[in-house]
Formats: sequence, C-alpha cells, structure tokens
Amino acid sequence: MALSAASARAAVKADINVTPLIDVMLVLLIIFMIVTPIITAGFQATIPRAENPENRPEQPDEIRLGIDREGKFYLDVGSGPRPVSDADLPGRLMGLYESRTKDKILFLKADQNIDFGRIQQALEIARKAGVRVVGAISEQKQSLIAKKKKEH
Repeated sequence: MALSAASARAAVKADINVTPLIDVMLVLLIIFMIVTPIITAGFQATIPRAENPENRPEQPDEIRLGIDREGKFYLDVGSGPRPVSDADLPGRLMGLYESRTKDKILFLKADQNIDFGRIQQALEIARKAGVRVVGAISEQKQSLIAKKKKEH
C-alpha cells in the first residue's frame, strides 16, 4: 500500500503552463508595436511619373521649392532656382506667403531618389510659413508611341 500512495503523490501532471507563453507573446507584441513605426519612418520615396492629359506650363507668379540629389533646397520665384540654406528657408517662405492673400500654393519638385524625411522636413517648414496647398511637380510619362517616334 505504501508503494501505491507514494506513486500517487509523485505522479507527473500533464498540464501545460501557458503563463510564461502569454508573457513572452505580450512582450513580443509590445516590441513590434514600438519598432514597426520606427522602421517605416525612413523609407525612400520615388515620385512616380504622371500621365497628364495636358501639359501645364509654369506660371511666373508660382513659388517652386526644389530639392536636389544631395538634399539642398532651391527656391524659384520666377527668376530661376536659387540655392537656399536650411536656416534661411523658413524666413524666405514666410516673407513670400505673408503678403499673399489669394493663393498660398507651393509647388514642390524633388529628386526621385531623395530621402522622404527631407521632403517631410520641407513640407513642415512650408506649413509653418503659411502654405495651405502643396503641389508635386513630376515629369510627364511618355507613351510607347512617343518613345518610338523619338527613336526614329
């Protein structure tokens, strides 16, 4: 009898302990919730070529902000693009848009391989300077017929 009582007390429980599993899963969930936005924040943006039904020429009173391959700003107010430093850009834009009452539109033209963070920085500066609408300038996509005509 003593043998059976000792074997009953020493019997192995076959239950799965899920508490550590749940703890690990919650920690992983929190880590992924924090890391995912950080990973997607610095992605490269390629501005696509647009299929425009009509070619719209640039107007002389438009304000255009350009960002070149190195991330330098160029401001074009009708007299051609002029380089602008990061420190001078907010003041220049503020001066241009304070006097405008009709339209507060900025046209942005950026290199297709520029880091999107740089474009986002330019948009923040423009928004603080009073810009209400930002238009993206892209090159017109050529059709296959136009490409063949160019080749011949």
